[in-house]
Amino acid sequence: MVIAEATLPLSRVQGSQSGDERFHQLQADLKDRWHSIDDFDRSPRQILVVPSLSLDQAELSKVKGVHHYEERLLFALIRLRNPETRVIYVTSQPLHPSIVDYYLELLPGIPSSHARDRLDLFATYDSSLQPLTEKILARPRLMKRIKAKIKPDEAYMTCYNSTELEKELALALDLPLLAVDPELLYWGTKDGSRQIFAECGIPLPDGSELTHSTAELSEVTAALWERQPELKRIVIKLNEGFSGEGNALLSLAGLAEVAPGKAERGARVKAIAAAMADLRFQCDTETWASFEKKIKELGAIAEAFIEGEQKFSPSVQGRVTPKGTVEILSTHDQVLGGPDGQIFLGCTFPAADDYRMALQEMGRKVGQNLAKKGALERYSVDFIAVHHPENVENPWDISAIEINLRKGGTTHPFMALKLLTNGTYSLEDGKFYTKNGQAKYYRASDNLQSEAYRGLLPNDLMDIIMGEQLHFSSIDGVGVVFHLMGCLSEHGKLGLTCIGNTPEEAEAIYEKVVATIDRATQES
Repeated sequence: MVIAEATLPLSRVQGSQSGDERFHQLQADLKDRWHSIDDFDRSPRQILVVPSLSLDQAELSKVKGVHHYEERLLFALIRLRNPETRVIYVTSQPLHPSIVDYYLELLPGIPSSHARDRLDLFATYDSSLQPLTEKILARPRLMKRIKAKIKPDEAYMTCYNSTELEKELALALDLPLLAVDPELLYWGTKDGSRQIFAECGIPLPDGSELTHSTAELSEVTAALWERQPELKRIVIKLNEGFSGEGNALLSLAGLAEVAPGKAERGARVKAIAAAMADLRFQCDTETWASFEKKIKELGAIAEAFIEGEQKFSPSVQGRVTPKGTVEILSTHDQVLGGPDGQIFLGCTFPAADDYRMALQEMGRKVGQNLAKKGALERYSVDFIAVHHPENVENPWDISAIEINLRKGGTTHPFMALKLLTNGTYSLEDGKFYTKNGQAKYYRASDNLQSEAYRGLLPNDLMDIIMGEQLHFSSIDGVGVVFHLMGCLSEHGKLGLTCIGNTPEEAEAIYEKVVATIDRATQES
């Protein structure tokens, strides 16, 4: 699920040499200013959080309530448990006070009032689809007020994903940016991901080189089919897409007459080109006309669709620290939806026992490769795992699909677990343990959605959950924590992370929460 860089004015993309030099000088300061979240940091620290989704706006518009996704980095408030840390958090629209209070009250061991005194909130009062960072840059007076809150020698900036916009803002504020250099974003595209997998010797589906026209795409799709004549479907992927919604499926069933061995190459290419108009899009608002335009703008690849009766979509998350070390943070099994299971809906932690450690090792190889290329901060790798029970020695066929150089849908649930339990991830078995040795599991979603939920306010949601005692209990260490609450009233959409002491308990809490909200909204 690779995020596309926003379309930027040329004047902003073409940074001056002096600006690039200053950016790299600032980045070197991160080694002294950044500390792991597991450390108790007593030094004065300031963190500017800019949760901008600096994405291709056409792709972003497919996501309902997307401007509320800026709330997903509110779990960064975990840094306020360090008593000398101040967080400056900027959003497009002001955050509802009850949402802020909700997160501060989740902080273990710190009075919420003490944390609130070290939190500064700013807003652009602009709900347009422009990236938040672009909105900030367009408001010099706002930037001046933000800069007045910052002590440059103690501060750094963090974001959702990095583009030239974030680089420009970091330079304007004279801050190092805890994110990948925009010059390296190619390695988070479909084409760049495939190159890294090949360099690391990690299995990946057969696929094509990057193309920028229907004619080229039809040629490479035909070549892929010829290499693998047993294919039933081929997935067409925009080089930069969001949550799987940049994918489309080409069924080969209707092209049997031009299959390899039954027709000449030219006839096959022509038939494939004609069939592109009938692609099965994962986003219900996508059309061939708009998709073809994006092929020209962003590029696209053709990739073998992996079939399987028992098929799972695990992922591994890691980071390259400012000190250059590679850390594995977590593994997940993704919960996917859409017409063909291509769209990210949520996840379970950790990934299945059968392949969790293999994911860790492959994720480590990717991280080391990225580190050598100069990448920084979070990355994730998505896989497809197919079960072949007849193969006793190697029952799981695992293929790498793509790399994401950003925070993603699995970042904030894991941060919620860290915030609530103050535990650690174990590389020994890929599980998460509290300080007393209790393993923790969760089931999370960004897409709990119903028309019946429209009109619910965050306070209404709390009333419903507290009445059923489903709110997270710091005593028992189980329960639910919410995000995307600002999205609830207008769009009937909500995010949640349900934490339990077993996978079954986490799933049971999830189902009970959904049933409770459904029942309450039906009764009202």
